[in-house]
Amino acid sequence: MKYIELETPALLIDREIMLDNLNFMQNYANENGVHLRPHTKTHKMPTVAKLQEKLGAKGITVAKVGEAEVMAKHGLSDIFIANQIVGKSKIERIRKLAETIEISFGIDDTYHVNEIEAVFEGAANKAGVVVEIEVGENRSGVIEESTFRTLLESIKASRNVEFKGVFSHDGHSYKAENLDECREIFIRSVERTLRFAEIAEEMGLKPKVVSIGSTPSLMQNYEIPDGITEIRPGTYVLMDASQANVIGTYGRCAATILTTVISKPTAERVITDVGAKGITAQRRSIGITKTEGLGYIKDFDNVHISDVFDEHAIIYNEKFRDQVSIGDKVEIIPNHICPVCNLHEKAYLISNDEVVEELVVECRGKLQ
Repeated sequence: MKYIELETPALLIDREIMLDNLNFMQNYANENGVHLRPHTKTHKMPTVAKLQEKLGAKGITVAKVGEAEVMAKHGLSDIFIANQIVGKSKIERIRKLAETIEISFGIDDTYHVNEIEAVFEGAANKAGVVVEIEVGENRSGVIEESTFRTLLESIKASRNVEFKGVFSHDGHSYKAENLDECREIFIRSVERTLRFAEIAEEMGLKPKVVSIGSTPSLMQNYEIPDGITEIRPGTYVLMDASQANVIGTYGRCAATILTTVISKPTAERVITDVGAKGITAQRRSIGITKTEGLGYIKDFDNVHISDVFDEHAIIYNEKFRDQVSIGDKVEIIPNHICPVCNLHEKAYLISNDEVVEELVVECRGKLQ
């Protein structure tokens, strides 16, 4: 069927654009001699994750244990959980996964080591851990070198925990004022990550994994220094309005939300049938990813979502109002695609205006 015939709201993925994005990042990794381990929290679909591996990805990254379980159930067998996992029951779930797949997860405190050590007592395989390094995002991760050394000593003293390496996330690149600052953030983040990898090697724990990444910096073709082993971009697969602002084109945006015009109550106001529950209410307000409004109306000049209710998008644009009729369908490029995918049960893969496949968002809602 033609995608324009779908009931709305509907999450659309342009197959050719997505494949171009996947090949772009895989080629970038290959050219720099590093592994690609894409973060699948963006799309949450095992079908897409398998395609990423088919094209050359070493494994995948997820954010939650529940996502890892779903991906493993669908045949993904090399998974990194890029998050600190706390709680006996969650670690027990990882222990069970470790019986059948290659799995590792993040830590940044001796508390984690002690809890993991107890839960993995008697397990056939050790718990593979990767230490997160804070590189300026002001999120999680080790900050002081002394803290890192203490953490490594606790790993060395454990029986059931295996040090795999270090990872970082230069998410503050999203807020860089310009591409020059984005490059500086990338360079400083990489240098800091490599410094901690060096400390680990000095202490007799040579990292197998030195992992970096966020989409804004990795879309810029920066040279990746020796010592980095893998990159973990996520948004690159589908892109969104904020990432389009970084690279200067909407042409790489593979995902859109098809929505129907349901009301034109004033001379300038248009209402469509998707709201915060389908596109989120997220804004990007700072730096190179800064966007106008709450989503861009594809193929219309400078038309953006002005506001949202739960099930309504509000657009104030007199010219746009005159161009569309009630019943027309338009496409929205979301500001941030990752939470948008989590709101939809399925996506429609399209090619040449035809729906060619329905993709279930299997990891939807897997927040635990």
